[in-house]
Amino acid sequence: MSDATAGIARPIPLPETDRGSIQSIERAAMVLALFDQHTRTLSPALVSERLGLNRTTAHRYLLSMQASGFLSASYGPGPLVDQLSGLVSTRQQIMTLAPSLLRQLSDRTGLTAVVSFLGRSGAVVGHVEEANEGTIVLTVRVGTVLEIKAAQSRVLLAFQSDPAVVSRLHAGLAPAEAQREHAELALARRDRIAWADLGRVGLASVAAPVFGADDVQAAMAVLGTTTMLPSSTESEERVTMLREAAEQLSAMLNG
Repeated sequence: MSDATAGIARPIPLPETDRGSIQSIERAAMVLALFDQHTRTLSPALVSERLGLNRTTAHRYLLSMQASGFLSASYGPGPLVDQLSGLVSTRQQIMTLAPSLLRQLSDRTGLTAVVSFLGRSGAVVGHVEEANEGTIVLTVRVGTVLEIKAAQSRVLLAFQSDPAVVSRLHAGLAPAEAQREHAELALARRDRIAWADLGRVGLASVAAPVFGADDVQAAMAVLGTTTMLPSSTESEERVTMLREAAEQLSAMLNG
């Protein structure tokens, strides 16, 4: 091997089974991309003509995508596409509406205000409005994946309609720890707020759910020091402000 190529990582060939799976995904994406303002339903003939597939293969792809929910019985956009588009639409709404509400919440409480969405391994920070007062400002970066015991992760899991989501995210916890987390989720459902338990001395956060038409869509939270945000009745006024802001955002989404 020459010195010029010694440091270059060579691609590892994929096994045949993996290449076949990836090709199937790419072709499914190409089939979905055939939808436009003029094409509202598909057919084996149309897919065959536009993608250069034989009709038997095209028909097989349509049937498989129909069974998976990507296509409807008439080979139009299926329920899974509707579900995903609805999710994207709601998140776009939240990202449009939330910043001004978070700014107001931060100004009223003197704390950093955040909105997050549920990702694959926990809440993911979508927008942050930092507190304008004080010499020390606690914040979190947009895109940060929060821990399972973060307030926002807890409140999003507490109101999940699909128990499999909670089971998957708690799978890495020890049995006793998972049991404690289930108890915390029950408290969050009862109180409609969740507190963080990250083992970081001096820091605190509390979150409230934001609901869409059918399910919890986001978590709104405030972050601060335990002096400013103690998990006791001393924080009641700030927690009330948080709840009101989350309820206002929910009402705007459902209005």
